[in-house]
Amino acid sequence: MIARYGEPPEAGRRYTQRTGAYAVLPRDGALLVTHQDEPWPEFQLPGGGIDPGESPLAALHREVFEETGWRIARPRRLGAFRRFTFMPEYDLWAEKLCIIYVAHPVRPLGPPSEDGHSAHWMAPDLAADLLGNPGDRAFVRDLLR
Repeated sequence: MIARYGEPPEAGRRYTQRTGAYAVLPRDGALLVTHQDEPWPEFQLPGGGIDPGESPLAALHREVFEETGWRIARPRRLGAFRRFTFMPEYDLWAEKLCIIYVAHPVRPLGPPSEDGHSAHWMAPDLAADLLGNPGDRAFVRDLLR
């Protein structure tokens, strides 16, 4: 059984499953996170949807690079969680299946290429409080233990 975080699904609402890969990125006592301006400003674990025909690891590398500008190495799967949410950028009610990895940020190659994203280093305990969804926060807290 995969844990669910956040609001329960609404009775009678149709949800489209969206699987994504996300990374906890520790380095030198800090975590690399992304800040997304739209549709609402929030800090997030870098990552996102897996495109058709794409593997979760390929998506992880692509999404982390797009949202932070960093290349990563040695990803290791930590687990997964589900959450039910509205995605206004796609006009979609989604059941998000979030696959969480921990990986090593190797080097920055430039600023994030995805519009509205910026890369930030922060203390892990601060990230555990500021990340925009409870599943991300739970995985960071578990890694801190």
